[in-house]
Amino acid sequence: MLTPERGHYVEVLGLRTFYLQAGAGQPVVLLHGSSPGACSLIHWKHNLDALVEAGFAVYAYDQPGFGYSDNPTDYSMDATVAHARAFMAAFNLTGCHLVGSSLGSEIAARVALADPGVGRLVLAAASTIAPLGSPASAERAQHHGRELREFVPGLENMRRLSLGTLYNPALVTQELVQARHEMSIGKNYEAQTRRREVPRPPPIHDALGELRSKTLVVWGKNDRGAMPERALLLFDLIPDAELHLFDQAAHWVQWDQAHRFNRVVVDFLSDAGR
Repeated sequence: MLTPERGHYVEVLGLRTFYLQAGAGQPVVLLHGSSPGACSLIHWKHNLDALVEAGFAVYAYDQPGFGYSDNPTDYSMDATVAHARAFMAAFNLTGCHLVGSSLGSEIAARVALADPGVGRLVLAAASTIAPLGSPASAERAQHHGRELREFVPGLENMRRLSLGTLYNPALVTQELVQARHEMSIGKNYEAQTRRREVPRPPPIHDALGELRSKTLVVWGKNDRGAMPERALLLFDLIPDAELHLFDQAAHWVQWDQAHRFNRVVVDFLSDAGR
């Protein structure tokens, strides 16, 4: 069973917020996605230590309504971004790098658009801000979105979901399934149902050209919810960007290709000071 023993709590905009912190140096904030069972302890399990060992001060927190953080009353994207910015302000993380995955990438991009002082961006599997692309690509995205919205907690349902999240089925262990399940029930399932009621905000495609943060777009070739063509479309929208497409990787690139993901991200972030 997951326990918060490695982490700490801080009050952010009135919400008790769970976070992990380790290392010293240039700060990096990790922003997890929004799939059922998402939280910092699971999402970044294979990446935290590598970033710390590379000389970064790493912060990974549970967003409102996820993991061990309180549920909010406002589930809008504006409120989520405000919480992210307030978390960064609570630790005076001026100029920090942001690493997001899936919806976490959208939060990172929106924070960077609001705060030009943000350092570099890593946007992994940023399907919520990438153009939909071809009809086949759009249909795949819409089908995957329906699956996530209709998810009902249960061990077998979580196993099936995780087999879609990851390319390598060997990574879908009983430990992972149990951990994600525990983080998808109770207050977190209540939050999931509340999020369904909130309409998506307008796309930010037109605003991405205003990003001033050098950006690395990371994608899995085998992401069953977001075809690789969308990575190229997103890459074209962002100035001063790089793109890395991983084979044998699905939506959680940071799990499927953890070693290579860590090397690419560390190299990209470390280059900021050169």
